[in-house]
Amino acid sequence: MRDLWVDEDAVVAFTQELVRIRSVNDPAAGTAELAAARLVEERMRELGWAPEVTLVAPNRPNVVAVIEGGGGPGPTLMFEGHTDVVTEGDLADWSFDPYAGDIVDGRLRGRGSADMKAGVAAMVYAAKALVDAGPFPGRLVLGALVDEEGLMLGAKAFARTPLAAEIDGAICCEPEAGEICAVSKGAVRLLVRFEGAMAHGAMPQHARNPLPVAAEFVRRVADVQADLLREHGEHEHLGPNYVTPTVVLGGDTDQINVIPAQAVVCLDIRTVPGVDHVELNGRITELAGACGEPTGISAAVEVVDDRPAVDTPVDHPMIVALAQAHEAVTGSPAVYGGVPGATDGTILTRDAGIPTVVYGPGGKWIAHQADEFVEVAEIIEATRVYAETARQFLTSGAAEG
Repeated sequence: MRDLWVDEDAVVAFTQELVRIRSVNDPAAGTAELAAARLVEERMRELGWAPEVTLVAPNRPNVVAVIEGGGGPGPTLMFEGHTDVVTEGDLADWSFDPYAGDIVDGRLRGRGSADMKAGVAAMVYAAKALVDAGPFPGRLVLGALVDEEGLMLGAKAFARTPLAAEIDGAICCEPEAGEICAVSKGAVRLLVRFEGAMAHGAMPQHARNPLPVAAEFVRRVADVQADLLREHGEHEHLGPNYVTPTVVLGGDTDQINVIPAQAVVCLDIRTVPGVDHVELNGRITELAGACGEPTGISAAVEVVDDRPAVDTPVDHPMIVALAQAHEAVTGSPAVYGGVPGATDGTILTRDAGIPTVVYGPGGKWIAHQADEFVEVAEIIEATRVYAETARQFLTSGAAEG
């Protein structure tokens, strides 16, 4: 196999093209990723591949290409990215057009530039570099999936495919500022309903008011977070567990003289590896019931979403290859970190058992902010690292096989 050569101009230009497409995750519009997905599909076909396009929801397609190495048996490595972006928010907060896709002072600017169209472009041109260098063992899978910024429908749909069961490792190309993130926090979203009895505000003795109960529950979930800190401490890369009330609903501002029958509290819980979600959900359910019991308020807890923490061993061959490639390309030792939220990798690990790691161009904290940007040098660097990682992982895997 010849040396790897990355088409630097092409990967940067492709990132710009993607950023200029407003692929905002808006389920009401129903076409969030369509134009961006079509561009990825067209580019893959131009490069000689035959991507499979699968509608996950109307006009929301996953684009997945399988690239056979032609160099004999070997592992299957996936590079994964998403084509949707979050809304630009208040345009007054931006100092430039959110979809400019221009380059100023070495920075490629626009919504989704870091999160994560640079990563999508880098994985495509990393694959091209590997293919151009000649036959390689095994195969690559490139997945540009939909709805990562929503319910991760794209990752869930892909995880159910036969192809997912054949993947030996997946690199999620999210912006992590060059950190190798083999761990990601788990996430649980709970909806807690408190049911009482409605009455006139002038006659509270005839009511069972759920609002004080909801308030007491919100106060006491802080104790659950404190308990988790004592039990699990702070994770080296992920910090502490969080139990955060995010929604409190009850009553009607048009009827302030009515004591409501129902109150709702939503919790966003972020966990480190080792936290048992079933036990934790049971603890929350017990707490909700205990808060309501003295006043006859019933409580019901609904699990809206449950995403386990990801903890891929750093000695996994994919991560070893990634660390070696990072050092070879950048000249600096690998730096390990963690993802404070969930990515498509969380779903790929949970639903398909795929070992995942997150690594990609862009600042770790720039995602979803106004004036989003990615350094052009980071796009090129990540492309080189991806290509070298693939070469090392596929070659070493074939040798071990």
